[in-house]
Amino acid sequence: MRPSAFTLAVILAVAALLRFVGIGAGIPFNIGVDEPEIMSRVVRMMRTGDFNPHFFDYPTLYFYLQLGVAVLRFMVGASLGRWTSLDQVDAADFYLPGRAVTALLGTATVLLVYRIGLRWGARHAALAAGLMAVMPLHVRESHYVLTDVPVTFFVTLTLLLTLAAHERERASSFAWAGGAAGLAAATKYPGALVIAVPLIAVWMTLGTKPSRFLASLAVVGAAAAAFLIAAPYTILDLPAFLNGYAHLAGAYAPKRLPEAPWLTYYKHLSRSMEWPAFLLLLTGLGLGAVRAVRGPGRVRWTVTIAFPLLYYYFLSGQMLVFGRYLLPLLPFVCVLAAVGAVSGVSLLRRFDIPRAPRTAIIAAITAAALLPPAWQSLNFIRMIIRTSTVEQAHSWILSDVPRGSTIVIETQALLLSRSYKSKNVPQLVLDARAPGDYDAYVKAGVDYIVASSQKYGDALSRPKDSPELYEAYSRLFAQSQEVVRFTPNAEHPGPEIRVFRLR
Repeated sequence: MRPSAFTLAVILAVAALLRFVGIGAGIPFNIGVDEPEIMSRVVRMMRTGDFNPHFFDYPTLYFYLQLGVAVLRFMVGASLGRWTSLDQVDAADFYLPGRAVTALLGTATVLLVYRIGLRWGARHAALAAGLMAVMPLHVRESHYVLTDVPVTFFVTLTLLLTLAAHERERASSFAWAGGAAGLAAATKYPGALVIAVPLIAVWMTLGTKPSRFLASLAVVGAAAAAFLIAAPYTILDLPAFLNGYAHLAGAYAPKRLPEAPWLTYYKHLSRSMEWPAFLLLLTGLGLGAVRAVRGPGRVRWTVTIAFPLLYYYFLSGQMLVFGRYLLPLLPFVCVLAAVGAVSGVSLLRRFDIPRAPRTAIIAAITAAALLPPAWQSLNFIRMIIRTSTVEQAHSWILSDVPRGSTIVIETQALLLSRSYKSKNVPQLVLDARAPGDYDAYVKAGVDYIVASSQKYGDALSRPKDSPELYEAYSRLFAQSQEVVRFTPNAEHPGPEIRVFRLR
């Protein structure tokens, strides 16, 4: 089967559609976790000209990329007369173009997966890219200004450049792969693990010129240079970086978890892929292990199975567990699943099976691999484009609550603009950062409180589990005046939101 430009165009169109539809959902009232950490610092850089983010939970490459987009967005807005000063903008004005950058990188990653798959064949490439296009984890995270999708792009680019360098057998080509690995590390620190891919390939490529040792030095040197260029304040503000690293490492310190991280990540991956594609992945891993030893194509097989195993092992030792941390594995996973599918179909040629049944089997395997994850992604899109209870509450506050009112909001689900004196707290009662009861709220000058069933739901529905919390919520609600309630249903997903007037 020859590569088809039409097939690739369809795959990329599907990938873009799934990543761009609903991209503005939740702006500016319900922003994704950690999105403000990036965009608020981008706006501060614009206003101050200080390119030190003073924040080292993430390296700075994606900050700088978003800064360039934000500057362009500001200039366009100023040209259209929307604003005349940087004082008139805040992070909310830049979330949409920022998310568009993430969605674009997510779509570009699908193209890279296709190019990688061509090393095995056109069928492998089409199925691998198609699976990557509909992968729910990647589709969901492509809607937010976070570093997980960008680091996945650079990890995938590193694999592609490594395979190309192996074909050329030149140190300069391996240096480009090392540079991509450095950019991955400059986007998110765990991305540094992908440097293992070009290093493994170098030492397995016996004909590397001028030598494998010099090529290895080129990989490491290019990676270090790319990282320092993209994240210069790692060195320029070394004390702050080290303090930030120590703080971040504390979040990963050993602690008791409900279940082992490796099991949690296994559940995330298997549920995202669904069992047909997951079985194909296991088939691809088994075949890859055999080919890595016996050949042919030992190098491409080895690097394709080595990195996901290494990265999964790394994640399994971390105590901070989020499904989106799996994203750098997905390009490798999709290629291996495609290999498992095509290889399984190839076995049919050894039997005397008529062409029509064989074609039907091929179509069934492809559909079984693609349709379940695609359905998950479509359900996600359907959910985010609906008007949520949080959006209803935000609209009501803008229309019915006077500007300048003091409002305390439970959880970070609902964010308000600077026209209100708002404060988000983890919980309305029994929380050190909130007054805690009706009299304390009134004394603090609070006009409204916004309660979310994400917190009060369990307390009110199961009073025996936490009688103190039940009494505290019941007393607070009874003393306050409930002015509006937004209850979730099929058309309006989200938590139940209750708004109370205090005085």
